[in-house]
Amino acid sequence: MQRVELLGAHVSTAGGVHRAPERGAAIGATAIQIFTKTPSQWREPTITDAVAAAFDQGLQSSQILAVLAHDSYLINLASPDSELRLHSIACFEGELQRCVQLGIPYVVTHPGNYMSDRLEGLQRNAAAYTECLDQMEGPMILIETTAGTGTALGWQFEELSKLRQAVPREFRHRVGFCADTCHLFAAGYDLRNTWDAVWDEWDETIGLQHLKCLHLNDSKTPFASRRDRHELIGDGTLGLEPFRRIMGDRRFANTIKIIETPKGADPVANDRRMLRLLRSWGDSRRGSNSVK
Repeated sequence: MQRVELLGAHVSTAGGVHRAPERGAAIGATAIQIFTKTPSQWREPTITDAVAAAFDQGLQSSQILAVLAHDSYLINLASPDSELRLHSIACFEGELQRCVQLGIPYVVTHPGNYMSDRLEGLQRNAAAYTECLDQMEGPMILIETTAGTGTALGWQFEELSKLRQAVPREFRHRVGFCADTCHLFAAGYDLRNTWDAVWDEWDETIGLQHLKCLHLNDSKTPFASRRDRHELIGDGTLGLEPFRRIMGDRRFANTIKIIETPKGADPVANDRRMLRLLRSWGDSRRGSNSVK
């Protein structure tokens, strides 16, 4: 039986989350990522049984096999500001709850901004994850690598590992990772010239078994810029080769792969083009790289 590549894009939920599967199908995706709420607002939407049923029906009638949610941009679980932190915890619990209602198994989350003391911020972040996981059974959280802008946590592998280890063992099996190629490159991990060294370091520090999702984005900014600016694959400073390698590397054969590249004037056409390019490398080079 031929393995299906879990490859797709972040798709719009304009008009309701139940519209997302048809948009994924329109670009030929087998995996999609969505927002379950407006990411720049605190307002918490209600997922009705009818919406959840329509979302499920849309998935069942498509070729989409994997779905992830991405949490709100407003959430900062590492904040020293008690009011913001309480808002963030409530909002993150809402993200988990909506994923339960929609049957979504993963929530991609940016580590917070520590603002003052890095170690204290990491501890606040881990404590908030723990509180939310304790309140809600089901979804796994995937901590996303960051570019390291300002006081953002999570741009170093060691820090990501510490964040997961700071979550109590009883909840740790529900904490994994999402690696963004743009963020890695901007943070100083050279996917162009030290491909194997980067992933060997990840495996030694975090463990490749904990990497559940890859965000495949080129970077508008130079290596080690510490800036998060996505670009179309091949049009940025990463270039084509890291994406050829990632699609042909058997270590990532079962990892969900999502593009968050610019949509432009024609989102469907741009996403289709990016996915066709990536899929062609997966089809032609799968198995050509050695497995560590």
